[in-house]
Amino acid sequence: MRSPSVVVAALSIALVAATSLAAGAPAGAAALPASSRATATVPDGRAIPKTNVVSNGRTWKQTFRTGFDSYVPVGKFASKYPKIGLYDGFKDTTGKGKYAPSKVLSVKDGVLDFALHTEKGQPLVAAIMPDGYALHTTGRVSIRYKTTKTQGYKFSTILWPSSDDWNEGEIDWPEADLGARPRPASAVPGSWSPLGMRFEPGKEAFAPTDSTGWHVATTEWDKGIVRFYWDGKLVSSTTKAVPKTAFRVTLQAETTTNGGKIPASAVGHVSIDWVAIWN
Repeated sequence: MRSPSVVVAALSIALVAATSLAAGAPAGAAALPASSRATATVPDGRAIPKTNVVSNGRTWKQTFRTGFDSYVPVGKFASKYPKIGLYDGFKDTTGKGKYAPSKVLSVKDGVLDFALHTEKGQPLVAAIMPDGYALHTTGRVSIRYKTTKTQGYKFSTILWPSSDDWNEGEIDWPEADLGARPRPASAVPGSWSPLGMRFEPGKEAFAPTDSTGWHVATTEWDKGIVRFYWDGKLVSSTTKAVPKTAFRVTLQAETTTNGGKIPASAVGHVSIDWVAIWN
């Protein structure tokens, strides 16, 4: 869930193309087990939003969108989408996974694929910043996505402090191990301690379905409140954990933080159909 600098300092606490990594892997990369290859079909046609949005009495102005329209084989994502930020070369939150976008990310049929897998004993993961390091002091973020049900990996869409100061807060939605029901959470600004941050909502809430089918998850960070939507329906909200400083958007696929094993043969996929952001 954390930014790289905070992970290193505090050790706090990934999209399916219908092709396998082996088909387009860089020379020398390990082939993926056939049983773990992506099985998702092309999205059902639900269109990416292309306009401003009126929600809860305010007009949200769209500042970014991408439907991942350009085909990209594994190893070429950075050159095809140069404005999208990437984590690369360092360990993930648990320290077990390594960010390796050149071995994880590809795009086919309008879907960004995170193919999370192990090579030579090292779990490989990825994280992207769709609109780079753009600053947001409020924001509305929607993604249309699905995942496989795979042990050892998780996915989160995060709003994270641009200063990398975790004590300013953190918003996570959707967040879940691959194939589980996502849970919304927002850290209370100023609540940091050596044990971590305090998160709201205090009473856990979950999406009504798991993430193995196509769904739209939306975070609405307004003045004084953060709302969490699943397929347009409100799941939960909080007025106690609302950031007040500039944040950036990150889509982060990494090793599970629940302490579970990461099977060497496991291949998890996170499929992103589109991403849209408003201020």
